Amino acid sequence: MIVEIFGVVAVGSMVVMYALEQRSHVYVLGFAASCAAASIYALLIHSWPFAVVEGLWAAVAARRWLRVRSASRGEDRA
Repeated sequence: MIVEIFGVVAVGSMVVMYALEQRSHVYVLGFAASCAAASIYALLIHSWPFAVVEGLWAAVAARRWLRVRSASRGEDRA
């Protein structure tokens, strides 16, 4: 039961963070963390393809966060 709740929270937070990404780079980081949590959930339920895909999504989102964060810092200085 705990594992299922963890999965629902992970995937639910992915949806929320994705919807809010345009507001702040913090939500992009939240999306990356949510993808990582979903990957961990997939490992816990032994769904290896889902774990790999979510892990890749987490890496892509983390890289995007670095790019968006540095761009927003440049705007703050201008």
